[in-house]
Amino acid sequence: MDKKTAEVVAKILLKIGAISLRPKKPYKYASGILSPVYTDCRLLISYPKERKVIRNLYIKNIKKSGKFEVIAGTATAGIPHAAWIADKMNLPLVYVRGKAKDHGKGNSIEGSFNIGQKAVVIEDLISTGTSSIDSVKEIRNQKGKVSFIFSIITYDMKQAIDNFKKNKVKLISLTNFKTVVKIAVLNKYIKEQDASVILEWTKNPPSWGKKMGFE
Repeated sequence: MDKKTAEVVAKILLKIGAISLRPKKPYKYASGILSPVYTDCRLLISYPKERKVIRNLYIKNIKKSGKFEVIAGTATAGIPHAAWIADKMNLPLVYVRGKAKDHGKGNSIEGSFNIGQKAVVIEDLISTGTSSIDSVKEIRNQKGKVSFIFSIITYDMKQAIDNFKKNKVKLISLTNFKTVVKIAVLNKYIKEQDASVILEWTKNPPSWGKKMGFE
């Protein structure tokens, strides 16, 4: 991960509110887990200048990683970024559904995808990596080739690292959570003493709330 790129992207995400840090009043996820961070990279679609910066950084990293024939977005958050990337690179676009349609042709991949094509998977956020790996598996099930996932940000959770290693996929992320927290401190989004509390969450999200005295 390029340090300069990571810091630029972290600043963008914090500036537009795509990442909110709240260590003293944590968010409650649908799963019931308490978290000091809420990430919504979908906000980027409303910021033309910032999304172009992100698109160009995606492309820069894709080009450095090899030659590919298809850009595959994950449904739904990865789709707009994949579309902008595919358009700029003049490459075919597909997107991978969370689950196959239960009607019509029962597609799990939308768009034209041929056997043996080399694809890259475009994701926005990597937490455990499970949904991204599901997309990789679906492409491989359709006889496609994929060994790279590109994301805007990763939490660098051990589960994700293990998932990618097990499935022989390389993750290339524009920034990571540690960089975001560092930039948040420097730009006074949070206090320095809160940084360690926030970073502790990534080590074991389900137990963080209780450990920090919120449960």
